[in-house]
Amino acid sequence: MRRRISGFGPALGRGTPLTIGTVLLLALVVAGCGENDQSTLAPKSSASDQIARLWWVMLVASAVIFGVVLVLVFVAVLRRRGTEPASTKGGGLWIPAVGGVAIPIVVLAALFALTLRTLPKTSPVAASATGLTIDVVGRQWFWDVSYPGKDVRTANEVHIPVGVPVNVQVTSADVVHSFWVPELNRKIDMIPGQTNRVTLEADRAGVYRGQCAEFCGLQHAHMAFYVVAEPRAAFEAWLARESKPAALPATPELERGQQVLLGSACVYCHTIDGTTASGKIGPDLTHLASRRSLAAGLIPNSPGYLAGWILDPQHVKPGNKMPATDLSGTELQALLAYLESLK
Repeated sequence: MRRRISGFGPALGRGTPLTIGTVLLLALVVAGCGENDQSTLAPKSSASDQIARLWWVMLVASAVIFGVVLVLVFVAVLRRRGTEPASTKGGGLWIPAVGGVAIPIVVLAALFALTLRTLPKTSPVAASATGLTIDVVGRQWFWDVSYPGKDVRTANEVHIPVGVPVNVQVTSADVVHSFWVPELNRKIDMIPGQTNRVTLEADRAGVYRGQCAEFCGLQHAHMAFYVVAEPRAAFEAWLARESKPAALPATPELERGQQVLLGSACVYCHTIDGTTASGKIGPDLTHLASRRSLAAGLIPNSPGYLAGWILDPQHVKPGNKMPATDLSGTELQALLAYLESLK
C-alpha cells in the first residue's frame, strides 16, 4: 500500500501543475463568454466599428510579430545546441536583421498610420454639427444627466435618437471618472473643473451599457449606466414626458407617501420637480419609476429592490453617500407607492 501511495504521489505532483493550468485556461475562455452587452467588438456605431477594426488588425499584427520572435528564439536555441538546420547555417545576420528589425518596423509603422487614420473618426464632431447636447456629471457613484434647454434632468440613463450625432459634455463633481460606452465610442475622462466631449451616434435602436472606466473609489465597479437609443419620435415623446413636473398624488395613499418623503431628510439630497424637494446631492427623482435600474445599474428598479435601497443602502452598495431611512411598515408602503407613481 505504501509503495502504491508513494508511487502515486509524485505522479500526482507532476500532473497537478498541468491540470491547474488547463483549468485556469478553460476558466479564462468561459469568462470571455457572455451576452455581448458591453463589448468593443460588438460595434453599433461607425466610431466603434473603426475601433473594432483597429483592434483586429493589431491582434493579427501582434500575432505575426510574436510568431517571428518565436522563430528567432527557436533558431537561437538550435545554434546554441549545435543542431541548427542546414537551411539556416551560414545565414549570418540576415535572420535577426529581417525578423527582428525589418518586419517589426514595417508592422509598427503600418499600425501607427492606421491609428492616426482612426483617431479623427472617433473624435468629437463640432458642437454645431450635432443635433443634441447632453451634459453628464460623474459623481461617487452615479451619473447626473441633464439636457440643456430642455428642462430635463435624470440619472444613470442617457436617451438619444437613432442616427443623430449627439454631443455629450462630461465633467466630474468629485474625483476623476471616465465615461465609456464600448459599443458606441471610445472612453473619455471626466475631470473636476474641466469639460470634455465625446460624440455618440447609434446606428440602430437598442440599450447599450456604459461603465466608469477610471478607478474612482470603493464602488467604481458598480458605477454603470445605460444609453437608450430609440427612433426620433419615441425620443421626442420621452423628452416631453421627462420635462414635465412630477404627477400630483391621485389617491390618499399617494398623498401619504408624498408627505413621508417631504417630511424626511430625502429632500436635502434629492429633487422632485413640482414639490419642495430640491436637493442637488443625489439623483433627481422626478421620474424615478421610468428608469431601468437603481444605484447606477446595480439593482433592478422594482418595489422590492427599491424598499431595500431605501431602508439599508449601505448593505446594497457599501460606501455610498445615501444614509439609511428609518420608516415604519405603513410609511414604507406609502412611500413606495408614491415613488412608483413618478413616471
